[in-house]
Amino acid sequence: MTILQIICLVAFIIVIGLTIKNIPFAQFRADSRRQHIVFGAAASVFFLWIFRAGIFPGLDVHFLWLPALALILGFRFAILAASFALAGTTVIGLDSWSMFGVNGLLGICAPIALTYVIYIISFHRIPRNLFVYIFVCAFFPGAAMIAIKMGLLGGYYFIDGMYEWEVIKDNYLILIPLLLFPEGMLNGMTLTLLTIYKPEWIYTFHDKFYIDNK
Repeated sequence: MTILQIICLVAFIIVIGLTIKNIPFAQFRADSRRQHIVFGAAASVFFLWIFRAGIFPGLDVHFLWLPALALILGFRFAILAASFALAGTTVIGLDSWSMFGVNGLLGICAPIALTYVIYIISFHRIPRNLFVYIFVCAFFPGAAMIAIKMGLLGGYYFIDGMYEWEVIKDNYLILIPLLLFPEGMLNGMTLTLLTIYKPEWIYTFHDKFYIDNK
């Protein structure tokens, strides 16, 4: 492992530790519906991340679905569920163990944290309604986070000397424009369907704020 990989692994472990420390497990164990949602979301992310494409190791692309995950589960459970999914893809060999910390920090923590920042800012600064929630909190972050994640990982591969910049740009970063709309649509449609049929599953959605406008 390189020095950067070790630093990222330590930082990711600290984030996971703080996340677990602040999860109310007594309340979680008593709420079977919440358990099913969390574990079902983790399994869904794992299944989604299995399907990927790429030429060079590490420079592969797949849908993230992390903004939707953050809105459905909340910040802490989203980090935990996505980490379980990453551990699963690493165990079956789709991701490298040496990249576990980098993938966790840049590919999970950064997108989820930025999604939650956008959600908090929109909640307090923008008039709240259903369309704002779907487009500003789900669709836009979906498109933005896949670009940010790929940009961060591309920068890491270059800084750590794993690939030349031309290889990263021509085989990885060039794909960002092609993924923006599909990723945004995936997250937006997920939240659209859930707000209509299963709003009680979404941790960040409340009728009194986004429908009753209170």
